[in-house]
Order: sequence, then structure tokens, then C-alpha cells
Amino acid sequence: MELVLPGTDGSSSAYRLVGTPVQPMIGARFSRIAYAAAHVVADPFAMTDPWSKPVIDWQRTMAFRHHLWRHGFQIAEAMDTSQRGMGFDWKSAQELIRRSVAEAKTVEGAGLASGAGTDHLAPGAAKTLGDVIAAYEKQFAFIEGLGGKAIMMASRALAAVAEGPDDYARVYDRILSQASGKVILHWLGDMFDPALKAYWGSDDFDTALDTVVAIIERHAGKVEGIKISLLDAEKEIALRNRLPQGVLMFTGDDFNYPELIAGDGRRHSHALLGIFDAIAPAANAALAKLAQGDRADYDALMAPTVPLSRKIFEAPTEYYKAGVVFMAWLNGHQDHFCMVGGMQSARGIGHYADIFRLADRAGLLADPDMAVSRMKSLCAVAGVGR
Repeated sequence: MELVLPGTDGSSSAYRLVGTPVQPMIGARFSRIAYAAAHVVADPFAMTDPWSKPVIDWQRTMAFRHHLWRHGFQIAEAMDTSQRGMGFDWKSAQELIRRSVAEAKTVEGAGLASGAGTDHLAPGAAKTLGDVIAAYEKQFAFIEGLGGKAIMMASRALAAVAEGPDDYARVYDRILSQASGKVILHWLGDMFDPALKAYWGSDDFDTALDTVVAIIERHAGKVEGIKISLLDAEKEIALRNRLPQGVLMFTGDDFNYPELIAGDGRRHSHALLGIFDAIAPAANAALAKLAQGDRADYDALMAPTVPLSRKIFEAPTEYYKAGVVFMAWLNGHQDHFCMVGGMQSARGIGHYADIFRLADRAGLLADPDMAVSRMKSLCAVAGVGR
């Protein structure tokens, strides 16, 4: 089976598929907690103003959550993978969280945690730390009021008004001290969101590390764990080695996740990853093998997913959501390749062609015939071969 795909030099050439679809191990138990940050499915027929008025296909969006639960993943809901802060507003996030919390109750063992941030504030609206605290409190109250677990997302508003590490400590101390349940923290790097540069009050990693570790140590009983998304394995390990006993490390490193999850023999990371949305069958099979003590098969299954993930998350990294949704479309989880905010236009046809090739080699085209048909249609729109 082959098709014509564009290359990096502007030419096009035939590509013959080589992969065999990975078979997941449905029902397998994992030895790691594995959250998949899930995307939302837009409704292209109802969405007349994609840039400013998102409309969601709730049936398909919930069906995808069931797909992830069936593959053994817990779901990190309403995170940046759902385009929070990039077209998907807090009003829409509330409806998503409400529906997902209710849906999780219908699935035995379904895990769900939802993002609590400050994104309902208009840019520049927060003038004081008190404004930021009140914003976090509002979103925490909504999630916890539904009986949900909160992920404390990094805040653009806090990054804008904080003058140093002490200001971050004041906000996090306040929110964690009054949270009703355990909370997952999220350290999101500026490669994902430039507005978060110098988060924790410093450009220096070691200084920022000291700040966040001190916050966690003061609230170890309230912090389930922390996700770090800096795309740097050494920095994640540095944080992991300093976490108090009982506080979990969740890798958010979409470049180096296989070795971080496997661990170094002393410590390992659990996972909260956007790439798991796109590679669920392979990640499921790999994690099942790891739980069985089969490191060789774990590595063999994970290894071909890494080039795919690195392509999806290449700079500018904040547009990775386009690749995640592209994979969902290729694999039949939605009937169209349209996104909230029209974000499918954030990447070019060459990027999508590279993802297609790498997904094939990783065994992540579940129905190759359908994937080829859909890729041909996208290439035709882009004028490939004309």
C-alpha cells in the first residue's frame, strides 16, 4: 500500500507503508500510574466562528475518553492538550469537566483529574496576588464541588504579577492549604507556553527547583505528585530525587518518557502525557510488558513512538495539539480534521506527512486503508502531486 507524500525539499515521492498495527493488551494492569492528557473533538458544522466560539462534539469527545479508559489510562482532563488557553475557554472547560466527571462514574476503575487554573481571567485582568488566588479558588471550587480531583495548572496571570519566588509560595501555600483533596501540581515550561517563562520566580532552574520543592515539602500531605514538562530528562530526575516520600513524579517529558517511566533502578516516574492521547495502543502494550518485568519488549514497543512524539512536539511546541488531533483523525476517532480555533492550520503539510510516516513505522495506524485514504485527501487539499 502506498501514496504520494511531500518531502522537506518541496518535492513529492511515493511512500510505501511498512508498519504492522500494534495490538494493545486490553485489561492489562500497569505498574505505573499513567494519565493521558486528552484532546477535544470540535463540531465543524456548528462552529461558525472557530477562532473565538468553540463548539464541541460531545459524543465523540466522550467516546475518546472511553477509548483511553479501555486502554488502561487515567485521564488528565481540560489540560493544555484540550487547548486550554488556546481557543478552549473556561466556560467550555467547565462543561467538559462536568461531563467527564459524570462519565467516569459509569466506568469501573476510571481515573480522572481536571485542570484548575486562572484562564477565565482576561489577559492583564489580574493586578494582585489576591486576584490570582481568587481565580484559582473559583476553579478549584468548581472541580471539587463535582467530587473531582484537581490538577493545579501553571498560571499565566501569576507569572505576570509575581515579583519573585515568595509570591509563588504565597499563592501555592494558600491554595494547597485549603484544597479538599490531594492535588497534582504542573510545572509547564515556556516551550509549551512562552507566557510561563521564569515560572516559580526565576530563570535559573536550581533556584526554581528549590522553590517548588519547598512548597511541596510544606504540603506533602496534600500533594499527590507533580508533573514536570520541561523536555529535559536531567531536570526531571533532579526534581524526582528531591521529592518527599509518598509524593509522585509524573513525567510530562514527551521527548524522553520511556526511560523516565522505566526508571533507574532506584526511582521511576509515573506519567501524565499528551502523547499518550496519540499512542495509546503502543503505550498500553509497553506498560503492560513493563508490569510483567519484560524490559526488552517494553523498550521495543516504546522506542518507535519517540521519533513520532518528538515530531509532534517539535518547536514551536505549543502547536503539538494539531499533531495529536491529526492522529485521532487518521485512526477514525473523529470524522474530520478540524480543531477549536482552527489550530489544524498551525502545522504545514510536510509536518503532517512526517507524522504519517512515523506513525506507520510505530505501528500506530490502526486501520491502514482508512489512514491512507484520509492522508490522500489532506494531501489533495494541499495540492500535493499537482
